Amino acid sequence: MVASLKVGIAGLGTVGASVVRLIAQQCAVLGVRCGRKIEVVAATARKRKKRGPDLDRIRWVDNAKKLAADPEIDVFVELMGGDGDPAKAAIETALANGKSVVTANKALLAKHGLALAALAEKNKVALNFEAAVGGVIPIVKTLREGMAGNSFARVYGILNGTCNYILTRMEREKLPFDVLLKDAQRLGYAEADPTFDIEGYDTAQKLAIVASLAFGIRVDERAINVEGISSLSPEDLEAADELGYRVKLLGVAMRTAKGIEQRVHPTMVPKDSAIAQVMGVTNALSIDAHGINPITLVGPGAGGAATAASVVADIGDIARGVRTAPFGRPTAKLVVSKKAPMQRHEGGYYIRLLAVDRPGTFATITKHLAAQKISLESIVQRHSDAAPHGGDDPKSPAKPAPVILITYATTEDAVRRALKAIKKQGVIAGHPQVIRIEKN
Repeated sequence: MVASLKVGIAGLGTVGASVVRLIAQQCAVLGVRCGRKIEVVAATARKRKKRGPDLDRIRWVDNAKKLAADPEIDVFVELMGGDGDPAKAAIETALANGKSVVTANKALLAKHGLALAALAEKNKVALNFEAAVGGVIPIVKTLREGMAGNSFARVYGILNGTCNYILTRMEREKLPFDVLLKDAQRLGYAEADPTFDIEGYDTAQKLAIVASLAFGIRVDERAINVEGISSLSPEDLEAADELGYRVKLLGVAMRTAKGIEQRVHPTMVPKDSAIAQVMGVTNALSIDAHGINPITLVGPGAGGAATAASVVADIGDIARGVRTAPFGRPTAKLVVSKKAPMQRHEGGYYIRLLAVDRPGTFATITKHLAAQKISLESIVQRHSDAAPHGGDDPKSPAKPAPVILITYATTEDAVRRALKAIKKQGVIAGHPQVIRIEKN
């Protein structure tokens, strides 16, 4: 009879408690599917307190590092979070002691993933992290194992539910960003300090892991150009809708002639694309591989039950004896990808300007765009809310009017140079809004 796989869990918050309950509920099914029984035998957390019958009967260990070295466990599950100790030290201890590790810690992997993967390989144990990227969506297994025979051209997706929730409501209800952010915080979708989510850093950490799996590069979130969604307005989403697009915060990694381009930013995507249909707190990843039609994976990207499902699936792989290089290739084979400046990005752009009402304004704008070889696909000029000449006073200047430009494929550098030159001419007010367009 095969001995049971004994699991120790560090972190008994929403996800950790859900993992314990899921293993208990699915004990018989897991035993059949994995060929051996899986049982949680020990746990630790920041505070020891009553947590209910499912958790109180598990043996308590004083701290995570001690649990990681416990001779009675086979697998160490890290669900504490944080990009350093105690999570890092505990995982290192477990791997050094020949124990496989399962983690949902994207921040730790983005910062120390290579060193941890090398340690796992050295000790011939598994380091699994499906839950770190897309909750219940099997992104890691798809890229690392399910499509191991494919060469990838581009991977891109919605990897943060908070931002997708805000953008969905901004589009549907025409409410400003600040109002919707407060509502997201009230509902528990956004933290008290939402910077990490809304400025794109959470997406960047996940993209760093995805890009490594897809393109065989070293995990490095510093190689990613990052922009958030806080500058967007309902007017931008309304304009996108009229032009046949929808705005999403995307993480994009793609193969180019100059290397692997990695970027996170608000993006206009065609409304008929699969990624545009993903609304609310849902996450998605689209995969462009050579020789096959694009694949889009969609599902809950966070939450106790969703994350626990991926954690238990990773434990199940270990029970089956499945072990592969954490990032799909031996760490020694992963290559360095230098940060590609956004000046090199090529694609279409949405540009919203506030044009002053005076003769020659539009000619000046188009002249500087042409100087940078930027061609326009469409132009939309909106009327100012103010009356002509500012109302009853004919000497009062008119309010600047919004002008929306959609360009054909060009470079980031060309767009930025053109806008800088236009601003110097004094024909626009405020700061131009620029959103990249990602085609199917």
